[in-house]
Amino acid sequence: MTIDPTAFVPHRYRSACGRLELFARIYPGEGPTLLLMHGLTRNSADFEPLAPHLAGRYRLIVPDQRGRGLSDHDADPGNYRPDIYSADMFALLDGLSVDKATLIGTSMGGLMAMMMAAMQPDRISAIALNDIGPRLESAGLARIQGYVGPGAAFADWAEAAARCAAINAEAFPGFTAEDWLAFARRTCREDGDGAVRFAYDPAIAGSIGGDEPGTIPPDLWPLWDALSATPVLVVRGALSDLLSPATVAEMARRHDGPFAHVEVPSRGHAPLLDEPAALDAIEHWLRGLPDGSI
Repeated sequence: MTIDPTAFVPHRYRSACGRLELFARIYPGEGPTLLLMHGLTRNSADFEPLAPHLAGRYRLIVPDQRGRGLSDHDADPGNYRPDIYSADMFALLDGLSVDKATLIGTSMGGLMAMMMAAMQPDRISAIALNDIGPRLESAGLARIQGYVGPGAAFADWAEAAARCAAINAEAFPGFTAEDWLAFARRTCREDGDGAVRFAYDPAIAGSIGGDEPGTIPPDLWPLWDALSATPVLVVRGALSDLLSPATVAEMARRHDGPFAHVEVPSRGHAPLLDEPAALDAIEHWLRGLPDGSI
């Protein structure tokens, strides 16, 4: 049977707390399971550039975290935290009878991957971290804090694309108007009244900064050190303002297991993962994982 690598099966499931209905895309595949987890303001569509390269050979599970995409918003913004998202991911895997998976996490999704490996290490085969690590640079955090939160709706998709470009232009130099429109269609949604908005609950803004537990735990190095035997790939955008080369070097120094990393030219935070350097690294890493680890 021929599998269309761009086609996915919609899947709805209950959150770990049982209160919310969450959404995931399932891309069928004959091989092992990969769980792909997006960043703070993104959703499952963020992996549309990567999915066609892996679907068919791998089974891809690509969720919308609570408050994003087609998943329910949480009435309690205090629940927008990686530990709660991680519990949702185990509920998703349990419902699909997946005992073990390899994780690919972009930004916040990478924090979740490290947390999931600490919570249930026997269920995590390997981890690919996209432009995220145990130390986050203050410049990148400040930039993210500057744009996340409530905002006016866009009049049309062209205006949404312009806003996406204004936020992300430094991370994607050379993007064309067509590229920004595609970017907007992955990160925004059109309401019934025709207005276009970012596809996330504005209340997630409260999960970064402040004194309450949120997206960024205060000290991530213990999570990293707990992965010492887990095969890891680190993808870094060469222009990243969130993950520094020094942090990647320290990650490598402190890691006892298989470790690989790649820098993606002309990309900031975070690569789309369909760039030739990123895609080649992911393909090589997946093929090279030890027998039985995936």
